[in-house]
Amino acid sequence: MQHSIASVCLSGDLRQKIEAAAAAGFEGIEIFENDLLLFDQSPNVVRQIAQDNGIDIIALQPFRDFEAMPAAKRQKNFDRAQRKFDLMDTLGTDTLLICSNVSPFAIDNFSRAVDDFSTLANMAQTRQFKVGYEALAWGRYVKDYQQAWELVKQVDHDHLGVILDSFHIFARGRDLSTIKEIPGNKITLIQIADAPWLDMDVLQWSRHFRCFPGQGDFPLVEFMQTVMQTGYQGYVSHEIFNDEFRSAPTLKTAIDGKRSLVWLQDQVRKVTPDLAANRQLEAAPPLPDADVQRVEFIEFAAAGEQQEQLVTLLTALGFKKTHQHRSKDVSLYKNDDVCLLINEEPDSFAQNHFLMRGLSVCATAFLTSDSAAISERAAHLGYPRFETHVENGELNIPALQGLGNELVYFVDKLDNGKRFYDVDFMPVGDTTPTSPFNIQVDHLASSIAESEFLSASLFYKIVFGLDIHQPHDLIDPYGLIVSRTATSKDKQIRLPFNMSRAGSASSERFRQIQQGSGVQHIALHCDDILTFVENVDPSILLPIPANYYDDLEARFSLDEDFAAQLRQYNLLYDQNETGHFIHFYTRAINGVFFEVVQRHQYGNYGEANAHVRMAAQARCDMPMSKRS
Repeated sequence: MQHSIASVCLSGDLRQKIEAAAAAGFEGIEIFENDLLLFDQSPNVVRQIAQDNGIDIIALQPFRDFEAMPAAKRQKNFDRAQRKFDLMDTLGTDTLLICSNVSPFAIDNFSRAVDDFSTLANMAQTRQFKVGYEALAWGRYVKDYQQAWELVKQVDHDHLGVILDSFHIFARGRDLSTIKEIPGNKITLIQIADAPWLDMDVLQWSRHFRCFPGQGDFPLVEFMQTVMQTGYQGYVSHEIFNDEFRSAPTLKTAIDGKRSLVWLQDQVRKVTPDLAANRQLEAAPPLPDADVQRVEFIEFAAAGEQQEQLVTLLTALGFKKTHQHRSKDVSLYKNDDVCLLINEEPDSFAQNHFLMRGLSVCATAFLTSDSAAISERAAHLGYPRFETHVENGELNIPALQGLGNELVYFVDKLDNGKRFYDVDFMPVGDTTPTSPFNIQVDHLASSIAESEFLSASLFYKIVFGLDIHQPHDLIDPYGLIVSRTATSKDKQIRLPFNMSRAGSASSERFRQIQQGSGVQHIALHCDDILTFVENVDPSILLPIPANYYDDLEARFSLDEDFAAQLRQYNLLYDQNETGHFIHFYTRAINGVFFEVVQRHQYGNYGEANAHVRMAAQARCDMPMSKRS
């Protein structure tokens, strides 16, 4: 499967786009005509840039409003086509992509359209070029790929084929049956785009919300499986219009695009064993399966006063220091099975993290049955391993650099029920602190930049194998926050990640404090939160306004004593058709805070209370002089 990307997917000028596509490992690039028009050097130079970077210009696109035009405009279109053929000759490409007519002057005349493409195909043949015809979902008369294929079939010319674009196909419905009728040699190009399912104007959907495979909701594995049954042997090319991609670093986006196609190819291979011998699927080895089971530990970079504040907070939440690392200044604090590390090691990744950000989560570890396989999978997808210093006898735990440059460790399940600290740490005091509350990691929420939002979705999906849920909005008093969650099927791993364009919203204030993205919010599950909170120092609790409880009692029929407990301990409450949820938040240290939750057959995250929490945090963050 040869991989290509349209220049419209990437930010920057045309040179930057070509260089980034080549550096990311794409074999081909489609030149979007607007990128050429805005470039300040000649088409000959563009051709040379592509040759110097070892990447093919596979097509020029788009040629618009061609077929079935009035006689007065028809000859002009053929003249335009000749000019484009001249340009293609200079660029060194042999394919012109034509999208279905959207002009108000277009005529609803199928025979005229067939005649126009017959003439154009003959013109292309004399130049040894190919023409591909694509149905735009908002085309004036040709709106879906079945219509486009019917036209191409009627013309029946070796130099005219159909373009299958996954966005336009799924935007019009999910019927892929006609694709199976199309001979592979009549498909000029496969253009691939994912997107979230949205109920909105299709043109706006297309122009702003397309994304790479794995970042949206389209059944692209089924689409590609169907395409491969045609015998198609050409390029699979991204065509993505997305606001985030237009503002993100060019190379970073290109690399994500390549990763997504490697992942998609692997997914198609898994569901298409009968086509395993097809050379389209032999371009790369199969990816090892992901197996991420739970959060094994969370590591803080800390020192000085902030380290003391963190220890005070952890102690108030029932954590005790149980182990010390054998060779490093790293302490382990436990509460039941939850392991939190405080890393104060000089000249280390953690110390550099602290110097840049202050108290912060510098690493998260996930338990797996095969860390080597996940590390190999990540490497195949272009996520390089991060090398850490290990002394003799210590575990060599594979690590990647994840969101906000935090490390992500993959810890193997050890024999005889042992855990990582039984090897790398020495016990100090009580090594098995337990409580009647069955404390577990419920979820870890990160705040990230807008330009990282889709990249994070891809990372969690293709490396971890997590399910990515639809984005939803959280209303912050100072702006809108968009949240998305990655979860394992058994819900042992829940990883919300949030972004905002509002500089004063909670997620952006955190990023300003920390000078970057990262874990902001650690949620712990507790079996009996009402008893647990009675033993918590109230000074660590985030104060909740009395007005919240007045409204809560009006919305829900709460027991009087229970309602009084909620008020007394700054507890929040939500319920839905399946169960209910009780939770409280701690005050933040350098932007990082904890939450303790109790779930009763409730699968959400207390989103109905998010705005209450954010307002309370904003008051705590605000200088006293500015509070009303």
